[in-house]
Amino acid sequence: MAGSKTNRRERIKKGIRKNLTGSVERPRLSVFRSNKGIYAQIIDDTTGKTLVSASSISKDFAAAGNKVEQSKAVGKLVAEKAVAAGISKVVFDRNGYLYHGRIKSLAEGAREGGLDF
Repeated sequence: MAGSKTNRRERIKKGIRKNLTGSVERPRLSVFRSNKGIYAQIIDDTTGKTLVSASSISKDFAAAGNKVEQSKAVGKLVAEKAVAAGISKVVFDRNGYLYHGRIKSLAEGAREGGLDF
């Protein structure tokens, strides 16, 4: 039984990623969460390059509050960086996590910051 949650998430992730890819026009906004932080990357899958990234443990991040509030701030931060890089439309990849809690607040923050998905 050990590791069953991670196995379930990986199985869901593979199912999602079968039909979801990022392109030059609409790169993929991928989210990863751990117990300590949340991370977001905007990835162009055609070249395999990360265009923009933000996390709650990076040096340029300074937001207090609980994890949900920090997630929303990370979403706004990644959206600001994306808009500065000329990216306005993305495809949201929840990476096997349920669209709830920290993942949902990151998505809402990214939408408030100017990303369209």
